[in-house]
Amino acid sequence: MLNTRTTSARSARGDAALWTVLAAATGYGFRDAGSASLALDLVLPLAVLAVAVPWSRRRPGAAVVLVNGLCVMGLADASTPGNAHVLSLAALSCLLGARVAEARRPLLVLAGCAAVDLATCAVLRAQPVWWFYALTVLPAALLLPWLAGRHWRGRRQLVREGWRLARGLEERQHLVAERARLTERAEIAADMHDSLGHALSLVALRAGALELSPDLTDRDRADLADLRGTIADAVEQVRETVAVLQDPPGRDTGAGLPVNDTVEDLLSRASASGVPVRWERRGASPPLSCLVERGMYRVVQEALTNATKHAPGCSISVRITHEPDRTRVSVVNAVPSAGGPAHAGAGPASGVGRGLIGLQERVTVLGGSLRTGSGSGGFHVTAVLPHRATTAARTGTPAPGPVTAPGRPAGTHGPASPTGTASRPDPGMVPDPRMVPDLRMAPDPIRAGDPDTAPGEVLPESAERLASVRSDARRRSALAFVAPVVAAVFFVPSAVYLAWQLTTSVLPPSRYDELTTGRPRTELAPLLPARAYPYPPDHARSAPRPPGARCEFYRSGRDLLDEVDLYRLCWSGGTLLTKDTVPAGRP
Repeated sequence: MLNTRTTSARSARGDAALWTVLAAATGYGFRDAGSASLALDLVLPLAVLAVAVPWSRRRPGAAVVLVNGLCVMGLADASTPGNAHVLSLAALSCLLGARVAEARRPLLVLAGCAAVDLATCAVLRAQPVWWFYALTVLPAALLLPWLAGRHWRGRRQLVREGWRLARGLEERQHLVAERARLTERAEIAADMHDSLGHALSLVALRAGALELSPDLTDRDRADLADLRGTIADAVEQVRETVAVLQDPPGRDTGAGLPVNDTVEDLLSRASASGVPVRWERRGASPPLSCLVERGMYRVVQEALTNATKHAPGCSISVRITHEPDRTRVSVVNAVPSAGGPAHAGAGPASGVGRGLIGLQERVTVLGGSLRTGSGSGGFHVTAVLPHRATTAARTGTPAPGPVTAPGRPAGTHGPASPTGTASRPDPGMVPDPRMVPDLRMAPDPIRAGDPDTAPGEVLPESAERLASVRSDARRRSALAFVAPVVAAVFFVPSAVYLAWQLTTSVLPPSRYDELTTGRPRTELAPLLPARAYPYPPDHARSAPRPPGARCEFYRSGRDLLDEVDLYRLCWSGGTLLTKDTVPAGRP
C-alpha cells in the first residue's frame, strides 16, 4: 500500500510539472498574440491541458485528440494557423509512444487527428499557408514525437530485460554452485560408507567369532547374535542412505576417488606421465583419519588437473607440511609465457568453477580452509586440514567465495573453461583416468548471441527473449531515424515549391508606391516581381474590378506563416488601370 501511494504521488508530481511547462508555453503564446480572447485562447486551453495531462497515463490516445482540438482552433483563426499548442501536441504524442506498446491503435489516433485537421481546412476554405501548416507542421508534431516515444520505450524495455536476464543468470550461478556442494557431500557420504562400512563389518566379524567361544553362556551367545544382526542392519542402512544421496543411475558421476590410492601414488603417476611435478613432504606424518586422507588426495588431484589443463608444460610444485595439529597442502603451478601452450588448453568460455566449489565444500566439512588465487610464482591452491575431521559451524550455505573467481591458473591468456574449472585433461598429458576428478560440466549460463554456438543448437528461453527485445529496439530505432527522412522527402519539395511561389510574388511597398496608373506595362515591368501571387483569397477575387480588366495580385511582405496584405493591379490592353490594397483579414 505504501509503495502504491508513493508511485501515485510521484505520478502526480510529474503530471503537475508537465502541465506547468505546457501552461507556460500557452501563456507565452497568448501574450504574443496580442488581441487574443482571454476565455478562448487562455482559459480554455489551460483547462483542456489540465484534463489531457492526467489522461495521458490511462488514455493517452484521448489526450492527444483533446490537444489536437486546440490546434484545430488555431486553423480556424483568420490571422495565423500557428499557436503554442503544437508543443503540447508533440509532448502528448511522445507520451503516447512511450506508454502504449502496440502501434495499430496509436497510428489510427494519429491518422484521425491528421484527417480532422485537413477536413477543417477544407470546410473553412483555408488559405494555402493554412494547408501547408496542416500538411507539414501538425503531422510532424504527431508522428515524429510518437516515434521518439516508441524508441524511448524500446530502450527502457531492453534495459529491463537485460537486468532481468542478469538476475536470472546470477540465480543460476548460485544453483550451479549449490549443486556442486551437494554432489561433493554425496561423495563424502560415499567415502564415509567405505570407511564406516569396513569398520562395522570388522565389528560384526568379531562378534561372530565371540559366539563360538566355549566360555560363553547361551544368553551371551544370544546377545552377541542380536548385536551382530544390529550391526548388519546398520551397514545396510548406511548403504541405502548413500545410494539415495548419490546421483541417479545412468548419469556420468565422474571418476570418483580410488579407495586405496594415496597422494604419493597420484604424484608418481603424474610424474611418470610426463607432468613436470616436484613434491616434498615436511614433518613427521601423523595418523590421519580416512576422511582427511581423502580430502588431502582430492586437493592435490584437483590442483594437478587444473594445472595440466590450463598451463600444460609449466612446472608444478606440491608441498605437504605436517604441523602438530594440522596438515598444510600447497600446490603452485608456474605462469605460462605469452603465446605459450596455455592457449591451446584454454576453454572457450568462463563461469563458476564447479570443481573448486566442490573442493571448498569438502575441506569446509572437514573443518579446514581452502584458498586459491594468483601469487608470487604462479597460481596457488592451499588447503589447511585438521588431523581429525571436526564439525564446522555452518549457519547456511556460503555464497561462492574466492575459489569461484579464478577458475583457472593465473596468467593463462586464453579464456577459462565453461564452468571456470578444469575440463577433462588432455589424454596425452594425464593418461591415468584415476587422476581425473569430478569434471561434469555445469550448464553454460550464457549462449545468447555467442558466435561459437553450434548450428542447430537450441538457445535458452532467456536468450531468445533478449534477442527479441533487441530486435524490437533496433527496429524502433531504425524507424525513428528513417521516418523523418521519408517525411522530409515527401514534404520538403512541396514546402520549397510553396515558399518559392510566396517569396517570388512579393511586391515591396516602396515599389508599389512608384507604380502610376495609365502607364504601359513595358515601362512598369522592372518594378514588378517575377510572377503574380497564385493563391489570392476568395474575397479578393470577388472584389469589384473595372469592366474588361484583368487583375493580378502580389504579396506585400515575405512572411511565410502570417497572412499579409495583397496588392491588386488591374490591366487593360497592357496599361495599368487601377491599383489598390486588399487587407489581410477577411472583411
